Amino acid sequence: MVKVGINLSGQLARHAGFYEQLGLSSLWAGDHLASDMPMIDVGMTLATAAAVTENIELGMVMQIALRPSAWAAKQIGSLQTLSGNRIQLGVGVGGEWPDEWAAAGVPLRNRGRRTDELLKVLPSLLEGHATRTPDTGVVIRLTPPAPTPPIWIAGASQRARRRAAEFGDGWYPAMLTPSQYAEGLDDITELSAKAGRKTPTGGVQLFGSLGGTPDAVVRMLNKNYSMPLDQAAKVVLHGAPTQVADQIHEYVEAGAEHVSVVAIGTSWQTQAELLAEAKALL
Repeated sequence: MVKVGINLSGQLARHAGFYEQLGLSSLWAGDHLASDMPMIDVGMTLATAAAVTENIELGMVMQIALRPSAWAAKQIGSLQTLSGNRIQLGVGVGGEWPDEWAAAGVPLRNRGRRTDELLKVLPSLLEGHATRTPDTGVVIRLTPPAPTPPIWIAGASQRARRRAAEFGDGWYPAMLTPSQYAEGLDDITELSAKAGRKTPTGGVQLFGSLGGTPDAVVRMLNKNYSMPLDQAAKVVLHGAPTQVADQIHEYVEAGAEHVSVVAIGTSWQTQAELLAEAKALL
């Protein structure tokens, strides 16, 4: 059965138990140092959510290259330990807000290379082995050791697809139509076979206005992500739970096994309840 999760605002992390009680599969949080949207540190968000839940999966799309590699690994390992190994590690390269990279002292043009280099050594760092960090060249051993969480590679670009085939346990793009998603997953299947790896699990992040119309979310995607209005209209979940379930099912048919939703509406409780209703119908 497909897993259905919801994106968690940091301000609502203390209410994560409510989402768990609804029967949702996962909570996801985004990661930015600075953007045009208020965003609490992803590590603190998930640590808070872990403290008030027991079983729900806790996911994040982390810009690991924005941090020194040892600190990124330390944060991931700490979250695994605090949550009882419930972390789902999404990895993205960002770039929408260049100032956050400049503020962190990381050249924007190097973020893809830094991401790949850390992904190569991340399991060794997390498992507590003496490991040479790719950005400093220093050998360090992190404790306590923690199991490497499932790694979901975010992004839909050709480079992101190659990264998913090379390093990912899952592929986690956003804002694709079902046909675009199926095409991308087919490409990753071929790339994984060439790399001698198992095809990553399919996941997808979608935006939604559950119980309402898509218009406001479509305009937001157009403004914030420069997405053409006609494209945005095709990727926003909306309407009653039966309609939302049908829309999610299209992605399941395209190969998705895990769907998370950035639910935008007047009430976060109502959005979560409607999504849980849709999940029950799948």
